[in-house]
Amino acid sequence: MPVILAIDQSTSATKALLFKPSGELLDSVSLPHEQYFPQPGWVEHDPVEIYQNTISAVHSLLNAHEDIRDDLLCLSITNQRETIVVFDSETGEPLHNAIVWQCRRGETICTELKSEGREQLVRQGTGLIIDTYFSASKLKWLIDNVPGLQEKLTDGRALIGTIDTYLIYRLTNNTVFATDHTNACRTLLFNIQELVWDDQLCDLFNVPMNALPEVRESSTQFGVTDLDGLLNKPLPICGVMGDSQAALFAQRCFDPGSGKATFGTGSSVLLNIGSALKLSDKGIVTTIAWVHDGKPTYAYEGIINFTGATIAWLCNQLELIDDPAESETLATSVPDTNGVYLVPAFVGLSAPYWEPGARGAILGLTPGATRAHIARAALEGIAYRIRDVLGLMAGEAGLSLQFIHADGGAVSNQFLMQFVADITQVAVRTSALQELSALGAVLSGTLGMRHFTSFEDLRNLMLTFSDYRPKMEMEQATQLYDGWRQAVHQVLTKGPQEPDPE
Repeated sequence: MPVILAIDQSTSATKALLFKPSGELLDSVSLPHEQYFPQPGWVEHDPVEIYQNTISAVHSLLNAHEDIRDDLLCLSITNQRETIVVFDSETGEPLHNAIVWQCRRGETICTELKSEGREQLVRQGTGLIIDTYFSASKLKWLIDNVPGLQEKLTDGRALIGTIDTYLIYRLTNNTVFATDHTNACRTLLFNIQELVWDDQLCDLFNVPMNALPEVRESSTQFGVTDLDGLLNKPLPICGVMGDSQAALFAQRCFDPGSGKATFGTGSSVLLNIGSALKLSDKGIVTTIAWVHDGKPTYAYEGIINFTGATIAWLCNQLELIDDPAESETLATSVPDTNGVYLVPAFVGLSAPYWEPGARGAILGLTPGATRAHIARAALEGIAYRIRDVLGLMAGEAGLSLQFIHADGGAVSNQFLMQFVADITQVAVRTSALQELSALGAVLSGTLGMRHFTSFEDLRNLMLTFSDYRPKMEMEQATQLYDGWRQAVHQVLTKGPQEPDPE
């Protein structure tokens, strides 16, 4: 049985993993990287640190498994999406820190484009909205503020890429400059119907098209690597997917109407809507789920930019808890939040409100409020954000959901998973394997390497899961959610743009 090496380059860490094609995780090594906050609302990563951590994690993992080091099937990559890097075409060295998907520095650029009436152009081409969450405004900010960068991009001395592109370029000794559709479609520069970089959108953001990577299907090969001299023979890079789509793929959500929620630093709720491109005008974006054999599959996506990061904030900034796992212990120590709501708008509110000026708030505090109530309110706030987008997506797609698949580190929090099921009134199916994004890239790689030949082969794989079914009465769930909507109303700076999940 072959073994696949995977890299999961997430917002907070870089992980190297070994999988069997059946989905069994054999071992993993994770290395965190620094988060930089130059100004309020700005977030950066050091691409050099990320690449060095990638090599270090892989070396550590494979040195512990020397018996399989030279018999790997391929290397698969999944990554944080929308984070953008501009790097030197000759050396691969970054010309600025990576601008992270959470970063809001492009707000002025987005506001100006909206005032010019550009929203329809962007929406029709990309399925997305004009927002700093996506890559293009970050990229325009770099071009406008880094001296000489425009000239270097125009004459080929500098290149643009999401994290997957940057890693592939470095891993292949600067020979392969490519990305996949799931990452390209998150930039606001890629036409998701024509499956090409869009010249109008590139002109809109002043981005030279020659500086953008080739776009390939996720299951194709992206060159070979010796992992900085670790391997004695070249290893194919095959199976490249943005983390959220990779999780959808790993959950085998191959049919329209199947969906998932990833609980990471932020959350992405994805719903497969099939091969026909559909656009929503209610705050839900349309994206490419994957492209296989030249045929795209599309998905509705509800993007939530601060979920798991809220618990990290309780731990690291507020010092309310010593460990993220303590949030569940505190939450279950009280019967409810005592009327407290925590709205995690730390870097604005994304779908379906799309209000970048909103800021986080703890509301409903009374003298009786304790840290347990605040911890419970933080977890419930994550679930409310899931309901914000899930019901709206199902309504737009005309579907009645029976299950929502859940993955990510927070699925181990049983209180949170049960509350998601209760407040959405939809059963939550959690995978026993937390590393679903990495597994999705691996499964894509197994198709590309012809270990499996069809989606049906992947569908037949046996994965272990647990179900959380709604226990709360609908009336109580509605009452609690009404309180949430009132809390959100208070943090919106331009008046409520409330979803109608029904």
